[in-house]
Amino acid sequence: MVAMQPQRRFSDAAREDYLVEVIRCPEDLDRWHLVNDYLKLRKQVFVDRLDWPLFHAEDLEFEQYDSFNTVYVVASLNGEVVGGARLRRTDQISGTGHVQYSYMIRDACLGVLPGLPQTLCNSVPPMDERIWEITRMVVTGSRDVSKMILVKINTFLGREGADTVLFLGSPAFLRMANSLRWPVKQLGPVSTNSEGSFQVFECPVRDLG
Repeated sequence: MVAMQPQRRFSDAAREDYLVEVIRCPEDLDRWHLVNDYLKLRKQVFVDRLDWPLFHAEDLEFEQYDSFNTVYVVASLNGEVVGGARLRRTDQISGTGHVQYSYMIRDACLGVLPGLPQTLCNSVPPMDERIWEITRMVVTGSRDVSKMILVKINTFLGREGADTVLFLGSPAFLRMANSLRWPVKQLGPVSTNSEGSFQVFECPVRDLG
C-alpha cells in the first residue's frame, strides 16, 4: 500500500537534489544501506504515524515479501531517504515452510493473508514473468517524489521486459496515474480495513523512449 505526506510543490521539488535509485541484491549491496533506511521509513510512517498493525523489529518494518528477489526503488534527498517502493515479479515464490508466498495481491486473493480481504480483485491475478507488483510505497517529501518513483519504476520495468504492473494502494493513486497520463484499470472494488481504504490497479508499462 502507499502512504504520502505532501510537503512541497513540484517546482520546489524539481529544484532539489533528489536521487531515485533501483536497488537489488546482490548487484547493489554497496547501496543496501538505502534499503535499510527505506525499511526504517516504512516503520516510521506505517507503524508509528498511521498505527498499522504490521510486524516490525526495532526500527525496521519488513515481512515475507522483503526477500532476496525483491527489488527496491528508493528516493533520497541529499543522502536522506524520503520515499521508496517495493517491486516483485509475480512468478516468483518465497518461503520453504508449509505456506509459500508469491506476491501480496495474489496471496490476499487466495486467503493466505488474513489482514487483507480476499475480494481485492474480481478474479485471482496470475503468476507471470511479465507482470510485476508494486507495494509498500511511501513518501514523506513532495508529492512529486511519488511521480519520480513511478517514472523510475516504469523505466526499470521496461528494461526488464515487463508488460504490466499491479499496484496496491489508496484510491487516490488513480488521480496520480491520470496526471502522468498512465492508463489505469481497476481490478477490484475499494476495500477497507483498520489500515484504511485501498484498491488494486493494473497499469501497462509505457514506452518513454
